[in-house]
Amino acid sequence: MDNLVLAVAIIGVLGIGAQWLAWRFNFPAIVLMSIAGVLAGPVFNIFAAPGAGPGDPPMEALFGEFYRPIIAIAVAVILFEGGLQLNFSELRGLTRGVRRLVFPGVLIAWFLGAGATYLIAGLSWQVSLLFGGVMVVTGPTVIIPLLRQSKLNARPATLLKWEGIINDPIGALLAVVVYEFLVIGEHGSSSSDIISSLILAAILAAGAGYAFGKFTAIAFRRGWVPEYLKPPVLLALVLVCFELANLLQHEAGLLSVTAMGVTLANSRIASINDLRLFKENITVMLVSGVFIILTANLTMDSIRSLDWSSAMFLLAMLFVVRPLTVFIATIGSGLPWKERLLVGWIAPRGIVAVAVSSFFGASLVAEGYADGAQLIPLAFGMVFATVVLHGFTISPMAKALGLASRERPGVLIVGASPFSAALAAKLQDMEVPVTVADTSWRRLKPVRLANVPTYYGEILSEVTEHHVDLNRFGYLLALGGNEAHNALVATDLAPELGRAAIFQVNARGKDEEDRKALSYTLQGRTFLHSAAALDELMRRHYSGWVFQRTRLSEEYPPEQYKKDLNPEAEIVLVVRKGTLIFASPEAKVTPEIGDVVLAYIPKPPEVKPEKAKENGKKDADEKDKPAVDKESQKSKLV
Repeated sequence: MDNLVLAVAIIGVLGIGAQWLAWRFNFPAIVLMSIAGVLAGPVFNIFAAPGAGPGDPPMEALFGEFYRPIIAIAVAVILFEGGLQLNFSELRGLTRGVRRLVFPGVLIAWFLGAGATYLIAGLSWQVSLLFGGVMVVTGPTVIIPLLRQSKLNARPATLLKWEGIINDPIGALLAVVVYEFLVIGEHGSSSSDIISSLILAAILAAGAGYAFGKFTAIAFRRGWVPEYLKPPVLLALVLVCFELANLLQHEAGLLSVTAMGVTLANSRIASINDLRLFKENITVMLVSGVFIILTANLTMDSIRSLDWSSAMFLLAMLFVVRPLTVFIATIGSGLPWKERLLVGWIAPRGIVAVAVSSFFGASLVAEGYADGAQLIPLAFGMVFATVVLHGFTISPMAKALGLASRERPGVLIVGASPFSAALAAKLQDMEVPVTVADTSWRRLKPVRLANVPTYYGEILSEVTEHHVDLNRFGYLLALGGNEAHNALVATDLAPELGRAAIFQVNARGKDEEDRKALSYTLQGRTFLHSAAALDELMRRHYSGWVFQRTRLSEEYPPEQYKKDLNPEAEIVLVVRKGTLIFASPEAKVTPEIGDVVLAYIPKPPEVKPEKAKENGKKDADEKDKPAVDKESQKSKLV
């Protein structure tokens, strides 16, 4: 291919397409990206540059001298975004566990990995030491999507996230250390000189990252940068920080940008969430594109070089090196055995491992170490094996160990009132996990009386992050009386839950217009198809309206249900194959056979006791059921 723009477009379609398919079918995204890259590169060779030989890496030939800078910049931004998610407040009770996984965990993993590479994969001891350092990394590009997918409890999720983000630059620096010894040591430099220069470079790189982070925080807090320029200014500063550190020592920029991200994450900047969202969007694009580039750069010769010894090496890394590393490193850390077992299994490798292996593999071959060419296929084999196995096993394993919720995605209701209390109680009767949050203990009283779980406090507070596990919830209903607060809740939690899963009660009627109303861009979806205001919902509640659930079947189809339903009633939601579908003007609900429908209906007409006795009906049942004709008696009320 000689059209670079077309190649970039294809890379974007493949990468983002793989991400979308992963979201749609709940697969690990990196698995689909790996498959897409292998198909586009070694299999169909659609990126082959004119004049390139069959054994030439296609992407290097296509991008030429820009290949390595593209990968380097992408890895820098990815590591910075990972550091931006590391808030020290998450480490309450886990400081010792995280510290043990970093030290001595890194050193244990390094030497065990190097031993497995030397004894099983058959590489020279020099190349094995370098590759052992590379294999220390796990990385945010794969850990964070897996945590989001598996909905792990907070403690093991924090352990895996911190280990993955911190160990990435450390693993790269270990590879630099070995490379310096192999290359510079041959030119007469002493070991003490090499070690002292590397330590000094690492300290300066970390200090530069800290200084850049502090400067950025001060500039943003004091208003030196306007809001619309903050994201591009931050991106430019990240790249400057990365390159300055690299001038001090090769690959030290990875440590520097990680330190910059951690510094910013703990600097209490008002716009930090907006910056995180911007960086996350960029990171998704970079991860998608770069992983396609790296996998498509493989050749059939490199894939064929993976033999039985390579397979045995992968098995040893998965089932011996990683579990043994975590077991030894966490002795006396106070971590429960279940968490140690899960962490000992989950260690997927990602882009940083592949990028560092690609660079040093080629450099070692140029320095005369022929087996350095094996680093790239071994790294890809490790990445593919870990993301497939860990991606498909983390959820069932976490649930089996009791470290993830077994419940279906629940509903978080923000704003307590008699109406929301009645709705929450009905959802709980339907075995849907539900919690009601409010800042008023008095407003929470009807919810507590209904034996529904509550959270007393401000849902937007930083403290709430440590008391409410948002991973348990798949849906949010903002049903408070303050429209501005409802919109703020919807906007703040949209990146966490997705705006399509957030519903907000209308502060006014559907037909009312107000030029001073909040912009729709700040709100979630409107709750209920009628868009009834909270005052109207409260009026209905005090008028005796009740919630009715009905299971539709072939004997009682949707057509008959709609015919029997009171014209004033409206459907709140349907439960379809375990998924909740809420009614909204933006998404009309159409009940189907097999659904459980929850409707909000007017107060059923009273039935005289004599009549109820003649029909063999229980008066208690009639309180929660509408009056229907004989045909509607076929409805199975659950």
